Amino acid sequence: MSLRDAVSRLRGLAGGWADDPAWAHVYSYSVDHPRVGVPGWRLAVGSDLRLLLAAADETGTLPAGSRVLDVPCGSGVALRGVRPGQGIEYVAADLAPAMLARTQRTAERLGVADQVRLLEADVTALPLPDDHVDRVLSLTGLHCFPDPHAAFVEMTRVLRPGGTLLGSAVLTDTGRRWEGVRRVGRASGLIGPMCSSGDLRRWAEDAGLEGFSVRPSGALAYFRGVLAGAAA
Repeated sequence: MSLRDAVSRLRGLAGGWADDPAWAHVYSYSVDHPRVGVPGWRLAVGSDLRLLLAAADETGTLPAGSRVLDVPCGSGVALRGVRPGQGIEYVAADLAPAMLARTQRTAERLGVADQVRLLEADVTALPLPDDHVDRVLSLTGLHCFPDPHAAFVEMTRVLRPGGTLLGSAVLTDTGRRWEGVRRVGRASGLIGPMCSSGDLRRWAEDAGLEGFSVRPSGALAYFRGVLAGAAA
C-alpha cells in the first residue's frame, strides 16, 4: 500500500469534522465512561482525562444568569458540568451541523436542553458581541482550527472582563514522544497547524489575560486565564 493510499484510508476511518466522524464517537464514549477513558487516554496520548472532566465540571459552579460559550462543542461532552435548573445560558458553537445535532441529543439526555443554545458558526468570526460571555470553554478544540491564533483572538473578544478562558489542545511542543500523535492527527485531518505553549502565552498577554497558565498533560496541554478589567 502506498503512503497516499494509507493516508486516504486513515482519513476515511476518522471522518471529517464536517461530518459525524468515527473519532467523535470514540471521544464521547471515553469521556462518558471514565473507567475506560482514563486508562485509554493515558495509553493513547499520555494525558490525564480527569483534567478534562474537572474543567467541564467547573461549569456547574457558575451562578444563575451566567453565560458560557463552548467552542467547538463537538458532541457536547462538556455539557456534563451543567446542572439541571442551574439557570445559565450555554452557547454551544460548532461549524458542523452534525456536531450540533449530537450536542442537542446530549443536552436532552442530560436534562439541560432548556439552558443550551446551538450556534452554527466559524470560531474565527463568531456572531456574538464583544464582552458577551462569562466563560469560554474550548476543550480539545484549538488544534482542530485552521487558524488557532485567529480563534484565540475571537474567543477572548467575546469574553467579559473578569471572565475565564479555559481550554485544552494538542500543542507542537509537548515533547518529541508525542510527535507520532501529531503526525497521525494531521494525516487524518483531525489536527490542523496547532500552536506552541509559547504562542499561547504571547496571545494571552496580547489579549489581556491575567494569571495565564499552561499545564502539559501528555500530548495535550490545559490552559486558562482571566480577562483583565473586571470592576472592583
